[in-house]
Amino acid sequence: MASELPNRFLTPEDLVEMFELPSVETVYQWRRKRTGPRGFRVGRHLRFDPIDVRTWVDSQIGEAA
Repeated sequence: MASELPNRFLTPEDLVEMFELPSVETVYQWRRKRTGPRGFRVGRHLRFDPIDVRTWVDSQIGEAA
């Protein structure tokens, strides 16, 4: 993942591309299991704040160390 995240809210598709995930279903499974980055809904669309994604990544790196 690049150190610079876009200056906009991210879509599930953005996370699939950034983390090379098999599909958006993985992102939705993370959400159901509460294991992925914190997301929020805009109407029926799921979005992620890049700051929350970076915080989640940092926490995953910390747990792995």
